[in-house]
Amino acid sequence: MTSPVTKNAGNIVIDYEPESYRRETQEFFHQLPRYAKEYTVGLFPIATWIHRYNLHWLVQDLIAGLTVGVVIVPQSMGYAKIAQLPPQYGLYTAFVGLCVYCLFATSKDISIGPTAVMSLLVGQAVLKAAVTHPNVTPQEIAYALSLITGAIAMAMGLIRLGILVDFIPGPAIAGFMTGSAITICIGQWPKLFGIKGINTQDSPYLIFGNFFKNLPKTKVDVAFGLTGLLWLYGIRYICQVLSKRYPKHARHLFFFSILRNGILVIFGTLIAFLLNINKDESPISILKTVPSGFQAMGVPYLSGDIISAISGSIPSGVIILVLEHVAIAKSFGRINDYSIDPNQEVIAIGFTNIWASFFGAYPSTGSFSRTAIKARSGVKTPIAGIFSALVVILALYALTPAFYYIPDATLAAVVIHAVSDLVSGPAYIKRLAKISLWELLVFVVGVVVTVFTNVENGIYASLGLSIAILLVRIARPRFWALGRIALTQPQAAGSDADDSVSGENNQNYLYVPKNHPSLGKLVENLPDGIMMVRVDESFTYPNSGFISDTVIQYCKEHTRRFQTSLSKGDRAWNDDANPVKDALRAQLPLLHAVIFDFACVNRLDSSGLQAIVDIQNALNRYAGHHVEFHFVNISHPAIRRSLIVAGFGSQPRQGLDDNPEALCETGEILPIVPASHDGPIQRQASHSPSDQSFDEEKTDDSAYSISSITLPRDRYPFFHWSADEAVRAAVQSSAYRTESDSSDYQDNQATPQH
Repeated sequence: MTSPVTKNAGNIVIDYEPESYRRETQEFFHQLPRYAKEYTVGLFPIATWIHRYNLHWLVQDLIAGLTVGVVIVPQSMGYAKIAQLPPQYGLYTAFVGLCVYCLFATSKDISIGPTAVMSLLVGQAVLKAAVTHPNVTPQEIAYALSLITGAIAMAMGLIRLGILVDFIPGPAIAGFMTGSAITICIGQWPKLFGIKGINTQDSPYLIFGNFFKNLPKTKVDVAFGLTGLLWLYGIRYICQVLSKRYPKHARHLFFFSILRNGILVIFGTLIAFLLNINKDESPISILKTVPSGFQAMGVPYLSGDIISAISGSIPSGVIILVLEHVAIAKSFGRINDYSIDPNQEVIAIGFTNIWASFFGAYPSTGSFSRTAIKARSGVKTPIAGIFSALVVILALYALTPAFYYIPDATLAAVVIHAVSDLVSGPAYIKRLAKISLWELLVFVVGVVVTVFTNVENGIYASLGLSIAILLVRIARPRFWALGRIALTQPQAAGSDADDSVSGENNQNYLYVPKNHPSLGKLVENLPDGIMMVRVDESFTYPNSGFISDTVIQYCKEHTRRFQTSLSKGDRAWNDDANPVKDALRAQLPLLHAVIFDFACVNRLDSSGLQAIVDIQNALNRYAGHHVEFHFVNISHPAIRRSLIVAGFGSQPRQGLDDNPEALCETGEILPIVPASHDGPIQRQASHSPSDQSFDEEKTDDSAYSISSITLPRDRYPFFHWSADEAVRAAVQSSAYRTESDSSDYQDNQATPQH
């Protein structure tokens, strides 16, 4: 809590009341019933809006639901084939996802069901299990993956671990999704051309080579496949062009464009049926028997063999389940101006997959293409998913006899058309390269590893590289040595330049890095003996050593040692200085003060605090006197409190304080090894405020309801609200500095402390 203090002149002095953990604990338990109620209600977001449901929303949801239903039926059967499962399992997966999700949803747009990437992962898990555990069926792999990944995801959501999603960057997701899409597309080529004998679960480069090797074996299926692709892409392109030319009919053209999948399957099935009249064997590859209804319902059975067979795919399955869903939900939330709750979405996708395992379904998550269609159709609430589920029910119970003649080439065309939109094209790559080459590397690694091995390795490689880059950025933050540029002072109307107040105390400056690409030529150094630095990261244990070494090195490079010549006996064992170097640096000033710009520092842990203490101790020895440390733009009271604990709020000020003992070095803040009683005596950090006093008078907040205030001042003279104020404070104490301070420092260090 902030406690402002004023003087008669109107100055505001800032201090903070100490935190009371007891009060915070009492407040937490006082609010616990409210938190519990909010948590429980939050598990069922439908309760917050269902009472506002109206006829207009119903019509829009019905249209959107039926539209998505027409698309999901052929897609789900095609995706089931990718998952090495019979086509009806795709319909089971689609139904449960569409039906259950609305109870827990915080996104109105997202459509749950089988997806390309998850289907590819399940397919690879099934093939791997066929080798290692031949007694485990593909169906057991499917529902076991759905149950376990769903349970893990739901547990993550319940204990609010959705934050883990934020550690996975967009380029990593785009990388393995692009790689998966390329893998699926190439894997569908043999079906598209009716070529037999190619293992479509090989790596894409092998499928690519074998495809062209067996191209002369192309069957009549190619007529269905290529014609289907031409129809799908052609209708979409024509409808987009006509929508721009005739905006009044854009909505009708959109719905006609969405129907292109259903129209293709209907006409492809009809032609295939006609080709098979009076024939014992079909001239083309067709889907054949699809059982009606839910034939795989039951309590999921898990055995040691089943768990062992899928254990390697569980981590990547959870990652895809959560990442793909939350990423799509966030994206469409931004597009349509609403926010989603990642934790609740993880709960929703987890419960959906747990429930789906009782229907024999395999893992489902949010689909990008169907979500885009649903949003474009004008959906109003998540209830639209129920209408899509009714379409799937209709297909399962009434249309399965017609599915017998669906050409595999037609389904391959539908799958290729659907997953091609997941590929991040040249425009994305070019834009990413301009933003960050490291993120481009993450994207490329995700694509390459997925294409040349499998989707699991692609996920692990891209995520591992992303985390490594994040850790390196934390451990090796940017360091800036700051200079300043004088700002033009506005003159009052009718005043003469000679009458204006000039000098250091009235000149304002812009503080920028000395190597700034645009302003670097205008930057001037700070007054002699004063350094200002900025680190673009929190001061924490991964980077404390690097920051300490960098600041010390920078200060030593731009100032001189307090004693130009040392005897061999007095020189430290690790001091590589020599008379030649010292002579070249003789004209440099002695170090007086270091100003830290803490604008980018959000955390300061014990290691970071100790690093600052170590910097000051090292520079004190180098300069031969106490080097003042000033801090600007401290962003949080906890950081300020830590600095006070270490004694930085009450440092000795040259010419203003007379406390020789304070010149001794501060020891470790939190020593890992307890200090020896026989070791060096070190100054303990002072917790008391500076001797500088103000006429303190607490006032209420109403006293500060004016439109502007003077620059606030901190109770401690080494914490500042502006860089100009910090420099002026350092210059003021620097005026008292003399060369004799060095000998005083040495005398003080040699005097035993009692």
